[in-house]
Amino acid sequence: MSVGDAKTRLSDWFHQWRSPLRKFLRSSGVPRTTDIDDVAQEVFLRLLRYERTELIENPQAYLYKMATHVAAEWAIRARNVQPHESKWLASLVAPNHPEQEAGRRELRDEIERALQLLPARHREILKLHYFENLSRAEIAERLGTTERSIKRVVMKTYEQLRLRLDPELLGDLADGRE
Repeated sequence: MSVGDAKTRLSDWFHQWRSPLRKFLRSSGVPRTTDIDDVAQEVFLRLLRYERTELIENPQAYLYKMATHVAAEWAIRARNVQPHESKWLASLVAPNHPEQEAGRRELRDEIERALQLLPARHREILKLHYFENLSRAEIAERLGTTERSIKRVVMKTYEQLRLRLDPELLGDLADGRE
C-alpha cells in the first residue's frame, strides 16, 4: 500500500469513526468534553505516524483501544498537575508590604544590636538554648556548671534584652503582626 493510499484510508477512518469515537470516549469517563476532542485528535495523529495501517484488521476496535490508552495517559498526567484555580494562585503570590518588611528589618536590627551588647557567655547560652534546642540541664552539662547558674544567666539575659529593646517593636512581634 502506498503512502497516499494509507493517508486516504486514515482520512476515511477519521470521517467514518470520529463521531462514534467521541461518543465512546464520553461514555468511557473522559472527564471534560474538551479532552474528548483532544484525545480523539491525538488518536488520529498517532495513526498518521503509523506506517503499516494495512496490518490493522479491525480499525474501529483498534481506534477505541488506542483512545482508551491515550485517555489513561492523560489521566495519569493530570494527576501530577495542580488545578489552576484562582484561589490557589492567589496563595502563591506573597503580598508585598514594604512598611511591614521595613518593620521586620528594624526589629531584626534592634534584636541583633541588643544581642551584641550582651556578654559572650550570655550569647552562648542563648545560642545553645534556641539554635541547638538544649535544655538548661544540657547547657549546664556542656559548659561544666550548674543548672541553677544557667537559669540565673537566662533570667538576667531576658531582663537585659527587655531593657534594651524598644517596647513598640516587641509589641508588634507579640501581637503577631510581624
